[in-house]
Amino acid sequence: MRKQRITLNDIAVLAGVTKMTVSRFLRTPEKVKADTAKRIASVIEEVGFKPDTDNPQITSQSIPRIGVLIPSFNNQIFSELLAGIEAVTEAYGYQTLVVTYDYSLQKEEEQIAALLAFNIKALILTDTAHSLRAEKYLQAAKIPVAEVMGMAAHPDRINVGFDNLRAGYEATQALIKAGRQHIAYFGSMADLRDQQRFQGYCNALDATGLSTIHVSPKKLSSIETGAMMMQEALHSVPDLDAIFCTNDDLAIGVLRACQAAGIDIPERIAIVGFHGLEIGQITTPRLTSITTPRYEVGKQATELLLQRIQGLNTASQVILETHFLVGDTFSLT
Repeated sequence: MRKQRITLNDIAVLAGVTKMTVSRFLRTPEKVKADTAKRIASVIEEVGFKPDTDNPQITSQSIPRIGVLIPSFNNQIFSELLAGIEAVTEAYGYQTLVVTYDYSLQKEEEQIAALLAFNIKALILTDTAHSLRAEKYLQAAKIPVAEVMGMAAHPDRINVGFDNLRAGYEATQALIKAGRQHIAYFGSMADLRDQQRFQGYCNALDATGLSTIHVSPKKLSSIETGAMMMQEALHSVPDLDAIFCTNDDLAIGVLRACQAAGIDIPERIAIVGFHGLEIGQITTPRLTSITTPRYEVGKQATELLLQRIQGLNTASQVILETHFLVGDTFSLT
């Protein structure tokens, strides 16, 4: 019978530390506190763990790697971000390690620890708010870190993104200027980017004295979810005349629910999405949306990280523009 292999996670559990700490001890023991190093060494001796060349978590890699965390593999917006990242990593001989954390702060910190155990050269995060433990992992890692897709002001990190609050304000303002009076905001997971778009929506309505209407199931967005939200809103807000959605998935679901109910778009209800996904541009009617530069965000963030790896001085923040894409679900009249 084949003997079960001891893993870094086994050692971490027995020693009461993270897998990242065990990995650091095996690679650079001088960087681990003396009492922690002694505890890890004791566990390694007790279980008879022997590092070998088949364990990628403790060996030096011939191909350098960059870790990437995204909140969901099901969310289409991150495919273009990853394309931008890999356009650079492939050109410069790097690999990407991509993991997801399902919009959970606890799972994000676990995935950060797991990626750092692979001795990655840099890390790309798609959120700008993290748990206290995740922050400690990032500070201890001492590698270049980029936060993307939003705006952040961490002094030691790269930030490449766009202003979600301003984009939310401008989308809502466009609906107000078009004469819409009962505008709803359809959110999804209530993550930081979603909150910022909602705040922009609120600011635009507050400036004109209009009331906010917030619909958010706090679940992963999808076309089906958008349709469900619209069906509920039609019953609870009978005078609804415009909807701003936190992404295009929800917006397309809203559009389908309106079509099923025989509602004229945009005559009765205007719909604005977010991100400008291709699927929204091939629907009938074509979706009005806010385009976001996701490919360019990934590309520029990765280029800056590679420069940091080489010890070069780089910009700390790059804020890219979003654009209001007028389709057929919005009318100025």
